[in-house]
Amino acid sequence: MKTLYTWMLAGCLLTIPISCQAKNEKNTELAIQTEQALEIYTSKTDPDTKNIQVALLLDTSNSMDGLIDQAKAQLWEIVNELSYAKCGHYEIKLQIALYEYGNDRLPSQEGYIRQVLPFSDDLDEISKELFALATNGGNEYCGKVINTSINQLDWKKNNDHLKLIFIAGNEPFTQGPLDYKDAAIDAKEKDITVNTIFCGNYAQGINTKWKDGADLTNGEYSAIDHNRETIHIATPYDDIILQLNRKLNNTYIYYGNEGSKKISLQAEQDRNARSYSEANAVSRAISKSSGFYKNKSWDLVDAVEEESFEIEEVVKEELPIELKEKSSKELKQYIAEKSKERKEIQDEIQNLNKKRLAYIKKNSKKDEANLEAALIKAIKTQGQKKSFSWEK
Repeated sequence: MKTLYTWMLAGCLLTIPISCQAKNEKNTELAIQTEQALEIYTSKTDPDTKNIQVALLLDTSNSMDGLIDQAKAQLWEIVNELSYAKCGHYEIKLQIALYEYGNDRLPSQEGYIRQVLPFSDDLDEISKELFALATNGGNEYCGKVINTSINQLDWKKNNDHLKLIFIAGNEPFTQGPLDYKDAAIDAKEKDITVNTIFCGNYAQGINTKWKDGADLTNGEYSAIDHNRETIHIATPYDDIILQLNRKLNNTYIYYGNEGSKKISLQAEQDRNARSYSEANAVSRAISKSSGFYKNKSWDLVDAVEEESFEIEEVVKEELPIELKEKSSKELKQYIAEKSKERKEIQDEIQNLNKKRLAYIKKNSKKDEANLEAALIKAIKTQGQKKSFSWEK
């Protein structure tokens, strides 16, 4: 049964002297934007499902352009690595939430913090919001943003799920009105592990309490070179996978009042991935062939997988023009054909990806100093404690 959660991002208008009128107008505009509702379609928790919940708290102050670039460039490889998760007979679901902090354009009353997205499995929406992030100088309050994410997000109550916070930045962990130790205690009580990623020298991160922030919840501390450019390895299989991705896109059948917008968003995120490199676009195509890439809220092929979904309730006027005159029987047959076609394409992409991964392993050096490596290492380490395993 689908449930529609409407998440309100509360914004506050800043009161700033008239001499800062231009800046005030920008802040007012942002505050108005943050009052808009984000509609995220999710499903009620299935007893046969284990969730991986990841809250990304990214510093978007001036010095963090490299960090944001790594997040954009490495998102799909992170998703791909997590898609191999296993936990007994359980189906694995990935939910990602996104916060930005430490940015002057964010409301000071909120601690220069903004919830960009609540927990969502809509990977296109997550990609879109990542690409919309922009940096600006500010105050980085680590304890405050951790506490905010704990209180605002819909964390699973059952401790069998994997519940992780990743906070990345480069200012002292001690800044702000809320003690990071109190935030860590709150996280530990709720079985949420805090992992810290210091953007800079390893020893400096220790001295500024980033390691202590992770240790308090038995999390992982990492130091990365956030300005290091992501290197994507091109392989002989890339062109074929990209061709298959175009065929894959043709299997999506939009419906509903947001359907046409969502299928346009899918194409936009294909372009965003490709803007970093062809190999990054390949990584996204592989994500789209995984079990984590589901679009039940707007795609009929995914939607009919739910037992409660009734094709007769679909509004014909909100379908693609070539399907509006089809009967329910004809529509069901068309969906079944597209479903079969999609499965064949996804299987072919996955098979090619096995060869692609073997090629990359042979022709690249392992890079442990980037955002992707820090996230994957921590997730796998903590996942093993809850009987998760990763098999390719």
